Amino acid sequence: MLSTPSATALRGAHLSADGCRFGLWAPRATRVELALLSAEGSQINYDMTPDATGLWVVQVPDVVAGQRYGYRVHGQWRPDQGLRANPAKLLLDPYARAVSAGVDYSGPIFDHTAASDFEPDSRDSAHYVPLSVVVEPSAPPEPINVRRSLAQTVIYEAHVKGLTRNHPGVPEHLRGSYLGLGYPAVIDHLLRLGITAVELLPIHHFVSEPFLIRKGLDNYWGYNTLAFLAPHSQYGATGTTGEQVSEFKQLVSALHRAGIEVILDVVYNHTCEGNHEGPTLAYRGFDHRGYYRLTPDLLSDYDVTGTGNSLDTSQDDVLALVLDSMRYWVSEMGVDGFRFDLATTLIRNSRHCVDQAHEFKQAVAADPIFADIKMIAEPWDIGPDGYQVGAWGPRWSEWNDHFRDTVRDFWRGALPGVQELATRLAGSADLFQSSGREPSASVNFITAHDGFTMRDLVSYNDKHNEANGENNRDGSDNNRSWNCGIEGETTDENVVLLRHRQVRNLLFTLLTADGVPMLAAGDELGRTQQGNNNAYCQDCAISWVDWEQALAWSDVADLIATLTTLRSANPVLTPESYAARTEAWFAEDGTELTDATWSDPNRRFLARYIQENQRAFLACYYAGDAALTFTLPTLAGIFQMVATSALPGELPDSALQPGDIITLPARTTVLFRLVIT
Repeated sequence: MLSTPSATALRGAHLSADGCRFGLWAPRATRVELALLSAEGSQINYDMTPDATGLWVVQVPDVVAGQRYGYRVHGQWRPDQGLRANPAKLLLDPYARAVSAGVDYSGPIFDHTAASDFEPDSRDSAHYVPLSVVVEPSAPPEPINVRRSLAQTVIYEAHVKGLTRNHPGVPEHLRGSYLGLGYPAVIDHLLRLGITAVELLPIHHFVSEPFLIRKGLDNYWGYNTLAFLAPHSQYGATGTTGEQVSEFKQLVSALHRAGIEVILDVVYNHTCEGNHEGPTLAYRGFDHRGYYRLTPDLLSDYDVTGTGNSLDTSQDDVLALVLDSMRYWVSEMGVDGFRFDLATTLIRNSRHCVDQAHEFKQAVAADPIFADIKMIAEPWDIGPDGYQVGAWGPRWSEWNDHFRDTVRDFWRGALPGVQELATRLAGSADLFQSSGREPSASVNFITAHDGFTMRDLVSYNDKHNEANGENNRDGSDNNRSWNCGIEGETTDENVVLLRHRQVRNLLFTLLTADGVPMLAAGDELGRTQQGNNNAYCQDCAISWVDWEQALAWSDVADLIATLTTLRSANPVLTPESYAARTEAWFAEDGTELTDATWSDPNRRFLARYIQENQRAFLACYYAGDAALTFTLPTLAGIFQMVATSALPGELPDSALQPGDIITLPARTTVLFRLVIT
């Protein structure tokens, strides 16, 4: 049976007037030692006592907040049975609330010898591995006044360090930290853009992979989790012995006061330990066959994530860890939602098969803590049947890669006709409506942390990942990008103007589509990764937002602000259901599209009319490379342009009548408000 919240609350380190109670799940251990470490590295060990469920506990007096600790697990060394107990390895508490120090990759951090993956290494790892930290309980952050519906949400995907590392309005000592992200200059920028929710790239404490360290690189994105309840210590500005917890809460409070929700990108599908050849820092040392999916011979990891291991949520106590982590981040750390990386891994059963009725989903649906929390799935992994877009059902939203690919193709001239574009603009009902969901099930995006930035999407045909040290072999080759005629940066004024226009077109399409728009941080500022589409290991200027570009790309930020303001003020632009409005589609001659015009593969123009009550809009999308004559359709109302990707003066600012003819410049979007008469 799945462990109850009251039982799993006994795990981790819990301070009281009598000292500190430590609890650890290690069902196959024969002995467990708690190691308390001083700042100088000396140790005092305490034997723990097990109960019938495999929970080991010990109460230690005089322990205070800031105490560093770890565990040593004794038991069988039977790699052929998935048993790799090695008490020489100091292990991190899976329920640690804070983590101090990092990994010294030159030390004995592997449970096996260099000669063999199946021979135990007897050297002590204590001075080379991260340490758990006892944390003083504190009040949760200030709650947000009102959580918006998903339909009213505009998501901003951001990296804690990268967003503020070069921000001139943030004090230098706070740049790249939780406190830096919560600084007024950053929040003011988010409010100006109309952002309602910040989605933070992983902030569960993570470490880098050994192969990156050997190349002089490190894991920048953070999809390499070590501790699921601990905020990443390197984003703290004042310390790593619990200060990072306080600072994260301050960040959440600052965003909540501004009306901005906090969504965490969480990586519950794998850990930083990799396969059995990787370092042993926690989970493998407690119970290799309990925490991880293994092949039938129990010798190797069954990897559906591409990272070496996959957490086995068919195991009750592993699922309990995931759910306890989620509860902690909601109830104690104040977050408003989760985006689940490679979410399909979480719903695989004991046979490694995908199960949409998995206990994980049932537990999320039944727990009142998650009742109004945003749940967003990255609906795939790399295992069998891993692609699950559209299958997650009620209560869930999903990253919609169909939207990303269709919009990219339309604006680079590679989409045959406009039928697919219309489907994506209308909320991808083909993917979500049959399961009883609404347009907010679709999280629409064009760029994200993974892949080209928006500026690079219109500046490069090919990836340029040489800085990653893999001879440009890493990263996707399917970018669906167009460099506007020149590869890379250029001073050619016409090309620069075209690239700006294309970025405006792409973002216009994103923000006028039904569903939940997600912007990638820095796209509004012309952020470039110099053509790198896999910058996960680039903790440098390649990845950090360049705020000096703000003025040069103000046209993009201005358009975003205009469109988000319109979305906020006009519910017709943010429908709660597929049946909420009147809708019609028009050709450039002002007539509704017919079967013949819908199926024309050469069509590059589409106009969409939406009306609810007395509010109505007409959005036009034109991807052709020459000017186009457009006749305004015969609709009841006067047309007033309220947003466009065109340059000032290219389209009339004055009110227009049905039947009026205007000339659309090449590659233009425009949004008209209809004043209904």
